[in-house]
Amino acid sequence: MWHYFSLKSNKGQSARISGSQICVAVVDVHGRLNGFARVLTDFTFKALIFDLIVAPDQRKTGLGNKLINLIKEHEKLKSVKCFELYCLPELEPFYINHGFTTDVDNIKLMRYANVYKTPKAK
Repeated sequence: MWHYFSLKSNKGQSARISGSQICVAVVDVHGRLNGFARVLTDFTFKALIFDLIVAPDQRKTGLGNKLINLIKEHEKLKSVKCFELYCLPELEPFYINHGFTTDVDNIKLMRYANVYKTPKAK
């Protein structure tokens, strides 16, 4: 999953980043991206965390904790009531350690798959 934000840029990646209100990144002294996360928010009620990613060689170093804390303590997000995210089951303990819960009052995630297709060139 780390390749998602590799140094190679693509149109979809740029759109995801530019469409986010908050992005946090951890870069080493050589300019290497070691961790990244982005947030979509209304700055009042909800902040949805997406793509919290840590480079494979930086996992288990506390970098994921740092990224979560940078988001939760971000100046522009201090008045947000709820932080939300979705994650793989194996990552639940990590987020639970940061105060997240799976108890969301019977709310269900629903998805609509957009099947828009790009028109063919003439």
